[in-house]
Amino acid sequence: MLSCMTAINKHYRAIFISDVHLGTRGCQAQRLASFLKHHTCDELYLVGDIIDGWRLKYNFYWPQEHSNVMRRFLTKARRGTKVTYITGNHDEFLRRYSDCEFGQIRIVDQVSHIAADGKRLLVVHGDRFDIITRYHRWLAFLGDIGYSFLLRANHWVHLLRRQFGYEYWSLSGWLKYRVKRAVNYISEYEAGLSRHCSKAGYDGVICGHIHHAEITSMNDVVYMNCGDWVESCTALVEDHEGQFSIVHWSEADVARCNGQVVSIPRRYAA
Repeated sequence: MLSCMTAINKHYRAIFISDVHLGTRGCQAQRLASFLKHHTCDELYLVGDIIDGWRLKYNFYWPQEHSNVMRRFLTKARRGTKVTYITGNHDEFLRRYSDCEFGQIRIVDQVSHIAADGKRLLVVHGDRFDIITRYHRWLAFLGDIGYSFLLRANHWVHLLRRQFGYEYWSLSGWLKYRVKRAVNYISEYEAGLSRHCSKAGYDGVICGHIHHAEITSMNDVVYMNCGDWVESCTALVEDHEGQFSIVHWSEADVARCNGQVVSIPRRYAA
């Protein structure tokens, strides 16, 4: 990731954020609030699992930092940003309000985004293309418990690394992308979504769900995943020329922004 010493906030045509999981201890809300403070856009898409209804149902956790993120969303909407909330599996309780508007934020299950270059992109969380989440719900809940355990382990690993001057590193992410079955699962998910978009006449898809930021081409369509704000702290952005990039917002970026320094995104070839 490159950085630029500038006091000017970065403005984009569109920003896409997914898998924030507000209401969980793993959510890195302070980093997201910092990112939202220093990045503006014409359109903001919240691509599912913004609020973790699964966890809140059994263990309510909502610190001030999580309210601050919601306030950032609402403030952007009031100031003219078009904000669209796409529902996911962890915030599926909002699906009963699909096509409704709350606080100038529109709630939908999926939506089309027309990029600056005219390409028609499907924006969807992606859980309905996940066989486990769709057909083996009990297994999805069990996996969520295991994932929560790894996130707690992340916390202690991070504290130890910080004492030696290292940045945040995700134990859960490292394990996930080195286990063969997990890698195959991600590949099948990406291929399934891409096939659907190709058949439906879309030029590409923007999704979340698997916490793995990516921009690639599959089945003659562009596949783009926003990543998450639990492990990687990434967002997908579109500039006014229709170029898509992934921004990774690190702890160093937060610190530099406190001194009026703004990150410039790493570019990935589509």
